[in-house]
Amino acid sequence: MILFFLVMAFAIGLAVPLQSAINNALRVSLRSGSMLAALVSFAVGTLALLVVSALAGQPFAALGGLPRVPWWQWLGGFLGAFFVFGTTMLAPRIGLAAMVSLIVAGQVCSSLAFDRFGLLGLPVRSISWIRLAGAALILVGAVLVNFGDRWLGAWQKS
Repeated sequence: MILFFLVMAFAIGLAVPLQSAINNALRVSLRSGSMLAALVSFAVGTLALLVVSALAGQPFAALGGLPRVPWWQWLGGFLGAFFVFGTTMLAPRIGLAAMVSLIVAGQVCSSLAFDRFGLLGLPVRSISWIRLAGAALILVGAVLVNFGDRWLGAWQKS
């Protein structure tokens, strides 16, 4: 089962640039800004989750507990909207590879802190030197994706 989850995580990673490219194409088709394209994308996603939740037999009565939810738990939707808007805006400006490399580097850095300290109720996971080395390689990769061509060009000219 763990292999399924690992493959699923990789597939989600594969989908991020696709989602950004699709949302950018939507922005162009609507002749609008990134915000409106992100809104349409989120609305379609909300409808898809509604249908899948209904088909999965989710207990919609549980939504009655929403007034008791702590304020900070509402931030997940805000952060999701920020992600969709941000990627829709950034993809055509800095390119998908640059954008995704920086997103992944940021995710790995913050994830290590969440793992190490068990933030927001997540289980504590140790941070070994090998995990830190992996994070460092991802950071180096993000730097190379964003600046490597310029450095190589400058090196070849000298």
